Amino acid sequence: MNVEKFSNRLISSNITNTYVATAFFATLIYFTINSNLYTPLEILLGVILSTIFFKGIANLMFSLVIALFNLKSQEEELAFDKLSTKVDGLLNDLSLQESKLKTMNSN
Repeated sequence: MNVEKFSNRLISSNITNTYVATAFFATLIYFTINSNLYTPLEILLGVILSTIFFKGIANLMFSLVIALFNLKSQEEELAFDKLSTKVDGLLNDLSLQESKLKTMNSN
């Protein structure tokens, strides 16, 4: 559940799309500056293939981030919340018992 939330937030942040777009424009600028060295077909294939390559790298980084996501801190936080709720409940029960004893002693 935590991994799904994390991966959905990562997908919705569009960081991979920004990375691929930046790589696309950098490649386009490179081929534009060096256009006298390449034919138009080489430029077109270079831009397309480099964009596909960078999209693959982005997906690889995305999968590694999800695979290396550490759930240990999430589990500890959930356990702490569960224990704190239990302790709060026990304290409330104790205060109720003490108030009942005070009312019984005063009567």
